[in-house]
Amino acid sequence: MLRSFWYLQVFTSKNLFTFSFKTPLKSSLHLLVSAHLPMYFRPMASISELQRTASQVRRDILRQVHAVNSGHPGGSLGCTDFLVALYFHAMKHQPSPFSMDGIGEDLFFLSNGHISPLWYSVLSRSGYFPVSELATFRKLNSRLQGHPATEEGLEGIRAASGSLGQGLSMGIGAALAKKLNQDKQLVYTLHGDGELQEGQIWEAAMYAAANKVDNLIATVDVNGQQIDGPTEKVLSLGDLRGKWEAFGWTVLSMNGNDMSDVVRGLDDAKAHTGKGKPVVILMKTEMGAGVDFMMGTHKWHGVAPNDEQLALALGQLEETLGDY
Repeated sequence: MLRSFWYLQVFTSKNLFTFSFKTPLKSSLHLLVSAHLPMYFRPMASISELQRTASQVRRDILRQVHAVNSGHPGGSLGCTDFLVALYFHAMKHQPSPFSMDGIGEDLFFLSNGHISPLWYSVLSRSGYFPVSELATFRKLNSRLQGHPATEEGLEGIRAASGSLGQGLSMGIGAALAKKLNQDKQLVYTLHGDGELQEGQIWEAAMYAAANKVDNLIATVDVNGQQIDGPTEKVLSLGDLRGKWEAFGWTVLSMNGNDMSDVVRGLDDAKAHTGKGKPVVILMKTEMGAGVDFMMGTHKWHGVAPNDEQLALALGQLEETLGDY
């Protein structure tokens, strides 16, 4: 259960005011703030609380793909710590009422849209839509399609994704719009390392640096795996740090399966924004992280566990927030 300190962040066009106070989770709290100011009101999660949330999210991922015998558990499990830290620690966002424009909010674009079960779990667990809706994943007439789409009107989704290579361009467009609107908030994107084999990524990377899109933080999931095998065998990516640096980006790194390092890495990335260069984080992860028999192989990229495998996997992950 999340507890201890709560904080209220009130944003104006020029300032961020933060008020911290101690209060029991269930106590009644009444605050009067101008209706013209968007509010972000959420608990300050500790590392242990983020880890507990990540455990539940991993359970959600496995149960979603198992229920329909379809989906992509490997990369979803590997990026869980990152997305949990992003939504519950780093990003300033307002789940409800959801605004497509996201003015005054940080924005996130998932370029590798096949890890949708992860994103859906994090969105629901952070209040964008009911957690119970996860039970409709990939079913007919569900808003939770295999790859995220906007036509279903699912809160939290601002662009369709899954056609690899496009998310960085989307993020750059949103970041430039924020600059035009004098909106000081940030734009985040996530990409798979195999996705970097797409030419559009490097066109976008060149454009972002040339136009000083310094309110953008892109993260690359460097797990060394893609659907056809190890990236080194399919098409070697070479020196990724050297490539991004040559394109004019600030390049950082972190361990994507160590929650403390993810929090540190995201905070470090935010500190590097606004300095004339876009920021990229090379995030080392293990595909299938959290489930021992799914780790270290590309085989779980797009394969759902059977009944026996699901039971074995769930036995390794604590149910912390309650299964849907």
